[in-house]
Amino acid sequence: MLRETYHPNAYLASIKNVKLGLRARTKILNVLEQLSGDAKEVGKESGLRYGVAMHHLKLLVAEGIVERKGRPYVWVLTGRGQKRLQTTD
Repeated sequence: MLRETYHPNAYLASIKNVKLGLRARTKILNVLEQLSGDAKEVGKESGLRYGVAMHHLKLLVAEGIVERKGRPYVWVLTGRGQKRLQTTD
């Protein structure tokens, strides 16, 4: 049986980590690793509705993993949290 893999920073200490939340945060973090953008763009690129993306972005802000910068607001990774393990194939 294949186990689903989540982004290491998708696990949050302050809340219960359920599969749907882990999936959503993993999608958001994967998008933010590639580009920075507003919540609408992050939601679109990750395949999540705007409200869902905003909810999880706020949770990630509370943990210090992402932050909003500038006007208009752009979401970026802070560099805080766990790093992905790089595998050499």
